[in-house]
Amino acid sequence: MAIKVYNTLTKKKEVLKPIEDKIIRMYVCGPTVYDYSHLGHARTYIVFDIIRRYLKYRGYRVKLVINITDIDDKIIKRAKELGITPKELAEEMTKEFFKDIEALKIKPATYYPKATETIPEIIKLIEKLIKNGYAYEVDGDVFFSVEKFKDYGKLSGNREEALKKGARIEINPKKKNPADFTLWKKAKPGEPSWPSPWGPGRPGWHIECSAMNLKFLGETIDIHGGGMDLIFPHHENEIAQSESATGKPFVRYWIHTGMVQIGGEKMAKSKGNFRLIRDILRKYPAETIRLFLVRTNYRSPIDFTEENLNQSDAARRRLQDFFDRLSDLNGNGTADKEVEGKLKETKEKFDKYMNDDFSTAQALAEIFNFVRFSNKKMDNISEKTAEKIKEFLLTVNEIFDILRVKEEKIPKEIIDLAKKREKLRKEKKFKEADKIREEIRKRGYLIEDKKDGTRIRKI
Repeated sequence: MAIKVYNTLTKKKEVLKPIEDKIIRMYVCGPTVYDYSHLGHARTYIVFDIIRRYLKYRGYRVKLVINITDIDDKIIKRAKELGITPKELAEEMTKEFFKDIEALKIKPATYYPKATETIPEIIKLIEKLIKNGYAYEVDGDVFFSVEKFKDYGKLSGNREEALKKGARIEINPKKKNPADFTLWKKAKPGEPSWPSPWGPGRPGWHIECSAMNLKFLGETIDIHGGGMDLIFPHHENEIAQSESATGKPFVRYWIHTGMVQIGGEKMAKSKGNFRLIRDILRKYPAETIRLFLVRTNYRSPIDFTEENLNQSDAARRRLQDFFDRLSDLNGNGTADKEVEGKLKETKEKFDKYMNDDFSTAQALAEIFNFVRFSNKKMDNISEKTAEKIKEFLLTVNEIFDILRVKEEKIPKEIIDLAKKREKLRKEKKFKEADKIREEIRKRGYLIEDKKDGTRIRKI
């Protein structure tokens, strides 16, 4: 079954046909490292982590590039406020970014290029744009001439409106047209700079992504992704730069994620309504955050509330409990035929929904429907059927990573408490035993009394 993706460029779902058979070249816009990452960033990186994992499951080899913008106006401003150099701030925040994505169980990209490490390629690309007549230099600044690129606005949908927006974003008397955007910024006193044919300066924001795409993925790539807030001006400008330089289509499929909202407003540092990844991880496990962010279609907005996160946490616990219980099943098998029939149906629907523009919400709904169905028949499922279910859930988890598969080492103090509780139970001191059970629960572990003994597992 073919995979269909919604292409922001064409505004419709299209069959995914990579340039090279079974190889996907994918670029996802990464962070500007001036501060800690928030939940809105997490959604984009988790969505594309799952898309990448699913493509791998379908037999594709994915070459993924996520850039690091480590020189920018925001970085310079923030570093000045903190009394440190922009380089020091960028290096520190880059480390924190990697800590966050690792904690969220996001698999590493193939490459994480930095803007400051791509200066030669950026300069070379700007020189080509000037040579091709699409860019011009004024007193050490270099601008892209939007009017020269006739397809400008094709991604955001309206050329004239895009030009008006461009005029509002950056007013500069040096520009020939208010909508023209900066490729190279002339150095200001005290700011980081690099030598160039136009004098000391640094790259504009948009040009780095075009240069990195050319360097690591080629002139035309399969998938380019990011948040919907990047459609204009960032991705629109990337198209203009790249296609003006190469004369070839830049991206075959544009994929954009919806915004995480609080009270109906986009989560953003500029609005002061953001929730840092690190803060949420102190209260919820990574598996819960991953589940929360993909229980809604990736193109739709998500409302962040404690209630919604708690609902996802409860769902994650139900799934984990079901998965853990599978290892202990050894029923009479009278429910096997019925359960295996439902399993087959669930597998088919899971693939159907994931092939339809990575519809994670519907795919996960089928998983939870199967769990509810099978839970009612647990006592009559044989070990053989339980293994088939477990194998399927492990496959699903390779894509979503919302289960804890490996048994975590139980701390000695928890084991000692469990032993003390068991002793009290044998002495029929059930009230005292229940108090210890509650203490164990408060420390994040659950006691389960089985026929063959007591089991401890992390909640």
